[in-house]
Amino acid sequence: MLHPARSSSIPPAAPPWERLEFESPAGCGPEASNPPPGMESPDPSSRCPVREQRARWERKRACTARELLETERRYQEQLGLVATYFLGILKAKGTLRPPERQALFGSWELIYGASQMLLPYLEEGHWGQGLEGFCHHLELYTQFAANAERSRTTLQEQLKKNKRFRRFVRLQEGRPEFGGLKLQDLLPLPLQRLQQYENLIVALAENTGPNSPDHQQLTRAARLISETAQRVHAIGQKQKNEQHLQRVQALLSGRQAKGLTSGRWFLRQGWLLVVPPSGEPRPRMFFLFSDVLLMAKPRPPLHLLQSGTFTCRALYPMAQCQLCRVFGHSGGPCGGLLSLSFPHEKLLLMSTDQEELSRWYHSLTLAISGQKN
Repeated sequence: MLHPARSSSIPPAAPPWERLEFESPAGCGPEASNPPPGMESPDPSSRCPVREQRARWERKRACTARELLETERRYQEQLGLVATYFLGILKAKGTLRPPERQALFGSWELIYGASQMLLPYLEEGHWGQGLEGFCHHLELYTQFAANAERSRTTLQEQLKKNKRFRRFVRLQEGRPEFGGLKLQDLLPLPLQRLQQYENLIVALAENTGPNSPDHQQLTRAARLISETAQRVHAIGQKQKNEQHLQRVQALLSGRQAKGLTSGRWFLRQGWLLVVPPSGEPRPRMFFLFSDVLLMAKPRPPLHLLQSGTFTCRALYPMAQCQLCRVFGHSGGPCGGLLSLSFPHEKLLLMSTDQEELSRWYHSLTLAISGQKN
């Protein structure tokens, strides 16, 4: 277990919000606000816009600094609760094997240690120095994000098949310290905090004057944290896409369906009516990916082995598609009709839901432009 330790290298300082001052421009210092006796109400023309702007920066910076400190204390407390009542006890009791424990919690303890090192700097008001050191640990958040899907599936599997673990989790979640939160609610905490870091530290840097001694450190920290947040977001998007692809692949049956979703980006799915040259419109399930539109037909409900699945009927490449909205440009109860033209086929898709058809039109437009660009 990691414990916070105040480094002797951190110089003492006044509380953070008492030291948020910039150098005063000439004529805008504190002495300018102290009129001589008998002049308590100075002429409005003597107002200094530079000093007023500086005061606004100071107020915003002080507010952001206070929020960063208070939320970091709460964040570290929650990290410690999980490390103590879940990780620590699981290690001691051996309820989970080390590989399963590592898959579930990832780099949690190291992230907890990084927060323990950061907090003393924030409490002493050394924002730049503390955040500059904290940035050396940002890779832990990238690793945690990469493990998030594995952590989620490990928790589901262990709760389902491990009776001892299921009883243990239920007991720990009932502790008053967790305020009714479940373990599945606590596990995403570091990724949620990373987004808070980005918002607060960017705001802190933006409201720190260029003459402040920690301006460069805060600016660099804001940039590094924003870059890490972008990488974590991309990892999360990829994991969500993999979940969609696995779900869609499970819905498709038959020899032609094997590997259809591999390497693709899922965009949308839903029922649309296919309008033939003659006859009645036929309902079909459509799956839109970044590069193709897949049309599928439902299996018969009484099919012994594959009831509830779909068989692939056609794949339409988005790079060769020309999209046109035939009618349904404005809202109304009549729905609308889309025309999709390909080199050897023309597809007419209809929906009685105007909003749903508009969403399909938007998604198809994005897919087509993505392939042609």
